[in-house]
Amino acid sequence: MDAEKLAEIKAHLLQMRDEVLQESERAYAASQSLGKDGVPDIGDMSSNSYNQEVLMNLSATQRARVRDIDAALERMKKGVYGLCARCEEEISPRRMEVRPFSRYCIDCKIEVEKFGE
Repeated sequence: MDAEKLAEIKAHLLQMRDEVLQESERAYAASQSLGKDGVPDIGDMSSNSYNQEVLMNLSATQRARVRDIDAALERMKKGVYGLCARCEEEISPRRMEVRPFSRYCIDCKIEVEKFGE
């Protein structure tokens, strides 16, 4: 992959990272404000508890996404971006376009999901 294309992908990954962090901050702020709009009854408390749990799980997903993006940026630094972490073959350009933080080619991803690393 040429340097210009890598720079373009890096900018895209950094933008994705910023967007995820902003979403996470908004979700956290929303979870903090739930149930603080008056005297809640038992139904409100249950609903608020569920909503907070959903928002916190979303944050866990977002943290995982940031870790994936950071790992992709690290692979760029090491010069192995776009190579499968398992078989070391090139990951298809289409997969990298759709999911620029992919660590595995499709075949290895299927194996990892079936049997673990």
